Amino acid sequence: MKDTPIFSGVIAPVVTPFGEDGSPDLDRFVEHCEWLLADGCTGLAPFGTTSEGNSIGVDERMELLEELVDAEIDPKKLMPGTGSCAVSDAIILAEHAVELGCGGVLMLPPFYYKNPSEEGLFRFFAEVIEEVADDALKVYLYHIPPIAQVGFSLPLIERLRKEFPNTVVGLKDSSGDWANTKAILDAFPGFEVFPGSEVFLLDGLRNGAAGCISATANVSAKAIRNVYDHWQGPDADRLQGEITALRKAIQAYPLIPVIKALIAHYREDPTWADLRPPFTELPADEVAKAVKLLADTHGFKLDFQAAA
Repeated sequence: MKDTPIFSGVIAPVVTPFGEDGSPDLDRFVEHCEWLLADGCTGLAPFGTTSEGNSIGVDERMELLEELVDAEIDPKKLMPGTGSCAVSDAIILAEHAVELGCGGVLMLPPFYYKNPSEEGLFRFFAEVIEEVADDALKVYLYHIPPIAQVGFSLPLIERLRKEFPNTVVGLKDSSGDWANTKAILDAFPGFEVFPGSEVFLLDGLRNGAAGCISATANVSAKAIRNVYDHWQGPDADRLQGEITALRKAIQAYPLIPVIKALIAHYREDPTWADLRPPFTELPADEVAKAVKLLADTHGFKLDFQAAA
């Protein structure tokens, strides 16, 4: 097993901008990723839930990832989502990420068919790992039962780790259940566990978590990073309280639409608010309400020039 984590800190599941023709906008995608790294993110997880990853085709994901590497973003900081319901697609995406030198991949379980057996889930991941057949592949399991309705039990995690100890190295827990995150941390010391919300960041770090992979890192990475950097300091609980309050205020709205709307507002770029179906944009009055509430109550404002 590895001695030091491959990923740690604050990782953003990068929102995906779309152009007027509905296709991913490569230039704005790269620009946002560069801003996120300058704003405090230690890594990026494109093509996750917040990225509308399952609304983006295999070829589109590959092109976007290549664009990041071509822009000289360190591929070791990239953890692209490669999960798919089709094992063949998952293999293609994982191989591509390895070829580009990505530090790891974030893999959903095959989620379309519900209540799969543990054996079936194990075989899916085993086939991907064995087909890629490269020691450079580092898999982070993506546990998000509120959306996927298919997740990872402790016995399945243990089996995957035992069979592929140098490949299955971590997990993002988006269950929203601290008890589940704590159980994983307790069961697997040294496993790179990332709560899927900064609400659990301080508790996670105090129990051995590697950091967090959070949707709201797209708009609040600096504040989240401040907790990560000072979690052992005297102000840790106060700093955690601030990011928890902001997260709860943001997620009172539909999360992906409001994050894109906030970016659109502060970039003065309305196209940033565009989403792919089945998502729809937040109504203008709701955007105005969110902008005012976050500014008045939390002092929230995005400055895209300061970190540029």
